[in-house]
Amino acid sequence: MAPNNLKFWLLISFVLVSGFSQGMLLPVLAILLEQSGVPSSVNGLHATGLYIGVLIASPFMEKPLQKLGYKPIILVGGLLVFLSLALFPLWQALWFWFILRLLVGIGDHMLHFATQTWITSNSPVEKRGRNIALYGLFFSLGFSIGPMMTRLLSVHEHLPFIVSAGIAFLVWIGMFFIRNEFVEADAHEIETTRNQSSMTRFYKAGKIAWIALLAPFTYGILETSLHSTFPIYGLRLGYSVDLLAFLIPTFSLASLITQIPLGIWSDRIGRKAVLKIVVLLGMIAFIIGAFMEEHIIWVFFTFIFAGLCIGSLYSLGVSFMTDLLPRTLLPAGNILCGIAFSLGSISGPYLGGIFLEWFPGISFFYFIAFMLLLVLILLFKKTRSLGTIAT
Repeated sequence: MAPNNLKFWLLISFVLVSGFSQGMLLPVLAILLEQSGVPSSVNGLHATGLYIGVLIASPFMEKPLQKLGYKPIILVGGLLVFLSLALFPLWQALWFWFILRLLVGIGDHMLHFATQTWITSNSPVEKRGRNIALYGLFFSLGFSIGPMMTRLLSVHEHLPFIVSAGIAFLVWIGMFFIRNEFVEADAHEIETTRNQSSMTRFYKAGKIAWIALLAPFTYGILETSLHSTFPIYGLRLGYSVDLLAFLIPTFSLASLITQIPLGIWSDRIGRKAVLKIVVLLGMIAFIIGAFMEEHIIWVFFTFIFAGLCIGSLYSLGVSFMTDLLPRTLLPAGNILCGIAFSLGSISGPYLGGIFLEWFPGISFFYFIAFMLLLVLILLFKKTRSLGTIAT
């Protein structure tokens, strides 16, 4: 797949919108709910609605994509996203906002699954890391711009939703100008797919590539913890909303610098080796940040260095999954990456909220460092058991 292909860049723009909508919703709603007196655990649990929506949609994505092609899936997903964003100002109620989060999650997952499968299926192996890194780069770019919408809250609390819905609508219109395509497969692959249930393919893909799924799972924990739980922690430390709006995006912005270099590096020395290095460095960054969180310059350094190291976990995981799976299992593998990301995203805000309630005197950065330590241990343990398969 040529990165200069107009279709590639239009489709990748949907990834930008998806990241933007998630990056906006998490801190904006976290701040609004915190200012309304909602407990941090409930606040964190509410944030999981976006990713519960992803889980709801996941089992039903593969067959429609194979039957209808990419364009209808992307059009329906984009429609759900911009309509749901536009409806947030209609009524400020916990249950109503939770339902809208679910719908945004379903729409985002449709966008992700269709674009991600298209990229992974058509990328040559020698350029796979780079192409998927571009995918991750645009998601991170959107995620880093999204939190800046919190500054619009000082103008009007509805403005972030209106702006986000407008941007999503403009990108959605562009999809009408490209031609539909279908998942490429030879006769044997078509017959294999026809004779297997989706659950069978999910099981086979998970059994082979679950080590790769650790990366999107961890990325989900990181992104949602930093965007939905850290604003609560930051407000309690005395950080202003404007400072948080400037601080939080630095993690995703820093990842833009290393997305493509890490993707190319993983093409050369292997995905797993790169994963172990970046997870270790990210853990060290957050441990240092825990000691220095009273000095805002060190907190910025923590976010920047961590973003440089572990802001590419999702794209590295997708590349690793694509290396491990046969072509017939790639749609199932891409769905599992979305599910792993969602499970991490659901776990992150809720566990982070519980951490803030149970350990109010302990730095929130220790929570993240501990999660990274667990993943690092699993990566090393799986290295020994898989041998050459996962190298």
